Amino acid sequence: MKELDELTYGDNLLYSKDHEWITREGATLKVGISDYAQDQMGDVVFVELPEIGAKFQQGEVFGTVESVKAVSELYIPVSGEIISVNEALSDAPESINQDPYGSWIIEIKPDDTGELANLIDTQAYQQILKG
Repeated sequence: MKELDELTYGDNLLYSKDHEWITREGATLKVGISDYAQDQMGDVVFVELPEIGAKFQQGEVFGTVESVKAVSELYIPVSGEIISVNEALSDAPESINQDPYGSWIIEIKPDDTGELANLIDTQAYQQILKG
C-alpha cells in the first residue's frame, strides 16, 4: 500500500468522505473513486454499474467495486439521474487501479447542484486521510 505522500489527487475535484471523487463537466457530473480508495482495496476485479436512467438520493449506494480483498459499496455524492456509465470497466476493471482519476464510473445529471456544498476539496480530503 502507498504512503499518504505517495497518493495522487485529481485536478479541480471534489471528494466525498466515502472516497468518491466528482468533477463537473458542463451540466453533468462524473464520479469515480480516489487513489486512496483503490489503493486500500487492492486489485479491482469487478465493478457493478447502475442502470442508465436510475435515480439516486445523495448518499445512497449506486453500485459496488469488487477487489481481491473485499467488495465495497459506492455512494452517490450528489442526488441525480444516471445518464452514462463507463462500460469500459466491464472489460477492464483494473483501469481503476491504473488511473483512478481517468477511470470515471458514472455520469449523473444532478437534481440540486447545491448538494456540491456537502463535498470537500482536495486539501480538506488530504486532511481527512491524515486523520
